[in-house]
Amino acid sequence: MRAANNINKRENDKNNQQSENKNKHRSPMTPIQVFLLNCLIIVTVIWLMFGFILGMAQAPNGDMSPNIKANDILLYYRLSRELHAQDVVVLTKNNTRYIGRIVAGPGDTVDISDGEALIINGSAMIETNVFTSTPRYEGFVDYPVKLGENEYFILCDHRTGGEDSRYYGSVSKSEIKGKVITAIRRNDL
Repeated sequence: MRAANNINKRENDKNNQQSENKNKHRSPMTPIQVFLLNCLIIVTVIWLMFGFILGMAQAPNGDMSPNIKANDILLYYRLSRELHAQDVVVLTKNNTRYIGRIVAGPGDTVDISDGEALIINGSAMIETNVFTSTPRYEGFVDYPVKLGENEYFILCDHRTGGEDSRYYGSVSKSEIKGKVITAIRRNDL
């Protein structure tokens, strides 16, 4: 009898312990509250990513064609500390958003020859991603242009008629919003 009482007591203790464990692991929130909390966390993470780390912009025109076409959606990285020649960037100049390719950086000298060739530091540039000549825009920028510290010279890939540093001059690093990391072809959707 004593053995039976001990077994019953152990089973009761085990059942009580399981019941306590269930109560310990039960969430004080309802499933709807858990869902809403998860949604809030996701929205906050997306807001932080696109507010401080990444940015989105729409290509306003065909100045970067054929690589980036008008209305393509561009995803750019805001925290890029180092910018190099050939980086495609999003910038704001005179309260207007532009997209362009860096062709020269701090300390470089930029010139455009009478034969419409881009010359950086006295050397004619051979650009494999540009299929038009680089005409000089008269009346906007005086050549040769010597870039100061944290200044960049930015050109469009479609060089005839594009609004770039030939039109608005050199661009300071603070005016560059970020480096383009991908383009989504909006016109093919």
